[in-house]
Amino acid sequence: MKRQFLTAAALFGVGFANAQSSVTLFGVVDTGISNYSSKSQDMNGATLFNPFYVNQGTRTVSQTALSSGGYSTSRLGFRGTEDLGGGLAASFWLEAPISPDDGRTGIASFQRRSTVSLSGGFGELRLGRDYVPTAWNDIVFDPFGIVGVGRSLIFTAANTNAGGGSGGFGGDLNYNRASNSIGYFLPKNLGGFYGQFMYALHENNKYDPGTATPPGVNAAGVLNPGNSASSRAGRYLGGRVGYANGPFDVAVSYGNSTAADNFYAGTTDNVKTFNLGSSYDFGVVKLFGELSRIKKTRDYAVTPLAGGVPDVDLTGYLIGVTAPVGPGLIRASYSQVKYDLNTVNLPFTPSVADPKANKLAIGYIHNLSKRTALYATVARISNKNGAALTVGGPAFVNTGVFVPKTSTGYDIGLRHSF
Repeated sequence: MKRQFLTAAALFGVGFANAQSSVTLFGVVDTGISNYSSKSQDMNGATLFNPFYVNQGTRTVSQTALSSGGYSTSRLGFRGTEDLGGGLAASFWLEAPISPDDGRTGIASFQRRSTVSLSGGFGELRLGRDYVPTAWNDIVFDPFGIVGVGRSLIFTAANTNAGGGSGGFGGDLNYNRASNSIGYFLPKNLGGFYGQFMYALHENNKYDPGTATPPGVNAAGVLNPGNSASSRAGRYLGGRVGYANGPFDVAVSYGNSTAADNFYAGTTDNVKTFNLGSSYDFGVVKLFGELSRIKKTRDYAVTPLAGGVPDVDLTGYLIGVTAPVGPGLIRASYSQVKYDLNTVNLPFTPSVADPKANKLAIGYIHNLSKRTALYATVARISNKNGAALTVGGPAFVNTGVFVPKTSTGYDIGLRHSF
């Protein structure tokens, strides 16, 4: 919904120069009913050493909720462009998450996107908080657009804590978006080639000499040199290049995010993401595919004699399809992920299998208009060897003898965009 100068001025409480060409108020309100069910199971049985063991069966945690974002993430935003002449333009984009199911989340922050740009024949220079290049292959080549119970298992695993750290796989806080970023986009007249490159500043203090770096504070509130204040954590460097021509689209991306560092311990944790995605629209169906590999590494100033913490790898793939049916669209995907913990098995001990999981999702969108749609999605995840991925909702019962097994769920809702 476009708002010209007077309306925009009323919204913002300020005036705009005559050169301002447009200001747009936009958003999505998506609300539905979702159900989640996470089942754990006792996989043990009677053995020669414990012949009287009684299997404990299963434990299930379920939840039904009035949810938001089963088809598209609910949001409210403002964007505008000023024509500077000579093919040059300045623009801004402020986008905030909202929660229409309970109304508690409003425009408290513009954490979905907050950027200012300068564009022209050279491309676009963009500053602020934005999607990182490696996130786009997850979004574009997933039939469910990484939202709702049907979202790609690659995306779920990448945003679930594993292998230590917080904020997602390997403690990566920059998997989806990065703050304090400087981005560059190639111009649009390159015969189908496109690209994005980004560097995000960590904005931590740097001390010279490095020995002046102050120690951190441990859980007891005591100064602890082994818990050093971060000096590089939060930095991101990555890029994405692709080619789109008619029904065909393919893109590859790579990113390196510094998840943590400790000067006194001489360690730096990095999460490196590589993915390749493609799609082809045959008209009657559109096919999607993605391959992804994410690696958490710890670099040492002096490598410990024992070799240090092993790398943790996450590999995954997705195949998907969409098919238009009258005013609607059928969506389906199958995705799989596997962790490689790089553990070393001791002699004469049984090997430990790495965690893995797979997911099947299917859904239907019924378009009532260009801006309003009804939708329904069902999905199921099967976990093995200790993987604990869910379609959403409550976590597994993961104590004692119980291990995560399956997670199922559905979304039924209404989406309206403006």
